[in-house]
Amino acid sequence: MLTRVNRVLLGLLGLALLALGGSALMAGLGVRVPSWWPFSGRDDVLLSTADRARWRDEEWWWPVVIAALAVLALLALWWLLAQLRRRRLAVLRVPDEEGPVLLRGRALERVLAEEAEAVEGVDRAVVALTGRQSAPRVRIRLTVRPSAVPAEAVADLASVAVARARESVRLERLPTEVRVRGAGGRRGGMGRVR
Repeated sequence: MLTRVNRVLLGLLGLALLALGGSALMAGLGVRVPSWWPFSGRDDVLLSTADRARWRDEEWWWPVVIAALAVLALLALWWLLAQLRRRRLAVLRVPDEEGPVLLRGRALERVLAEEAEAVEGVDRAVVALTGRQSAPRVRIRLTVRPSAVPAEAVADLASVAVARARESVRLERLPTEVRVRGAGGRRGGMGRVR
């Protein structure tokens, strides 16, 4: 969805800038333009002195300007934060003899989490599938029991759950980042599984 919003917003912004720039260029080059065109001649300006001062004395003008700018600033901030957030992969394309099969990313995440929690010493696993449909990446946060050896849990995870997931989606490699935390809340380490 975010990709669609980005494309629409960038497309609208591009069209608006293209129209404004094109009209200014045509007027600046002296091309005869229709009367409704924003610019009508070489010496025309975007906002005349009368246009700039027209609403200045109205009581509603400044609150409306400030509110509109605040809304624009909040929308820009939301958009920036949405870009920085890591997105989950919604659908994974699995090659098949009859053509590619689409697999829901959440389904693979759920299966990987269940298999990771079945590894000895693992108390809880949270899995996120990121990347592209043709090159997915996996992020796993493991919570291990106090009696567990984190290195062994990660090795078992790589040899069982990640290997099975890689084979089931028919990929040569499935890059996996594993973060380990102790059950008491102590941070463990981070490892990468290829």
